[in-house]
Amino acid sequence: MRPFSAFFVLVGTLLAAGGYGATFLLSMHFKALGGNDLDTGVAFAEAMLGTFLGLPLVGWCAPRIGAARMTALAALCIGSGIVGFALIDRVSPLNVVPGFLVGLGWGAFCLAAPMSLAERTSDADRGFWFLRFGTIQMAGIGGCPALAGFAIRSLHWSVNSVLYIVGGLCVIAALMLETFGRLSPHSPPSPVQKRWLRDIGAIFRTRAAFPIVMIALCACVFSGLMAFQMSLVEGTRAQASTFFSVYAVTVVTARLLLTQFVIRVRREAATKVLLVIMVLGIAAMFAVPYHVLFHPASAVLLGTGYGLVYPIIQVQAVNDSETAHRHAALTWFVVSYFIGTFGFPAVGGWVLVHMGKGALVALIAACGLAALILAIMRDKRGIESLSEV
Repeated sequence: MRPFSAFFVLVGTLLAAGGYGATFLLSMHFKALGGNDLDTGVAFAEAMLGTFLGLPLVGWCAPRIGAARMTALAALCIGSGIVGFALIDRVSPLNVVPGFLVGLGWGAFCLAAPMSLAERTSDADRGFWFLRFGTIQMAGIGGCPALAGFAIRSLHWSVNSVLYIVGGLCVIAALMLETFGRLSPHSPPSPVQKRWLRDIGAIFRTRAAFPIVMIALCACVFSGLMAFQMSLVEGTRAQASTFFSVYAVTVVTARLLLTQFVIRVRREAATKVLLVIMVLGIAAMFAVPYHVLFHPASAVLLGTGYGLVYPIIQVQAVNDSETAHRHAALTWFVVSYFIGTFGFPAVGGWVLVHMGKGALVALIAACGLAALILAIMRDKRGIESLSEV
């Protein structure tokens, strides 16, 4: 892939990912309208429903209009949802519409964007471009709320103004992604396997079930700490924008500097070590009221642990499944990720409102520990399988 074409897809990805990152401002947005974190959780739940439509929609549309154009349309959908939140001036049932649009767009983007890259890269350089894509994506997710927090706190912008600007940037992202599709020649897409729903039984009889469930639990940790970060630091000297910015910088740095090292070591050991680091990041959140330095420490630990463990678990999900079911396993991996990302805030919002911050952080910690236990169980099952051979 030519560097000129790569510029369009990477910048487009950065801006589209910023659209998803803007959802971490919803807690502040709903409180400004007189609502609470229950409303934030409902919005994320509607986004989860949107992803369930977005994933199969890519499978139907991508062979007909192209994965790159599908990615551009997904960016437009994300932007429409973000602007939709800004247009609603009071908490009402209409909030379900922008939430659904964001989920629909982000679900379609996360599947169509890798497909468009896969069509335009060779086996030899695909890993390089996928690493760059994932790094830029995470930078957009964390960087957008960090910059938004600075604009709101220091420049005195309103949350609605920020949401409008992010929506406009998503339109620019769509134009850049469409340009990428027009400029880059690509090989014909491979046939899309449509049996992933029916293959669930075969997949969950293998060790692939462990990483698929693990990513849902890890996504619960990620979404819980990010979506409710502004509420978690209320009453302390910590700033949510600091967490977002430190997290974004940590993920980008860790993926650029440590990925090759992590790949070289044994994946099973790396998974457990990184999950322990992620759990320590959650534990640091308990200490934020006592000293503000625990706040950036939590962001660094989460960015290192979650940021590096995601691609490792993804590889495990594919490698642990049978060859005939690998496409289905990858699809279920993405579905599981979105269940955690958009589903957990619906539960977390209720816990935060009715039981308090400590209970929410404890629930997030339980998800992280459960993921670590599943990693240990997966390795144990592998040892038992080898002993039976």
